[in-house]
Amino acid sequence: MVDVVIRDEMIRLGQFVKLAGAVESGAMAKEAIAEGLVEVNGEVCCQRGRQLHVGDVVAVDGQFSVSGKKEVFRVSH
Repeated sequence: MVDVVIRDEMIRLGQFVKLAGAVESGAMAKEAIAEGLVEVNGEVCCQRGRQLHVGDVVAVDGQFSVSGKKEVFRVSH
């Protein structure tokens, strides 16, 4: 699991997938999400604008632990 630091207390799924390094660009994040390759809390999520909050787990072909200013998001591939 990789820690990814974010600046705000919330981040949108598309932004997070790119920030975590799971894809190389925003366009690739959009495509991966639209194709159902991204899971949030164990369920496929096709909403690029979905807000991620403390304790959410995101899976995109690997695992990430996302750290914010005060809170931690969990991401897994």
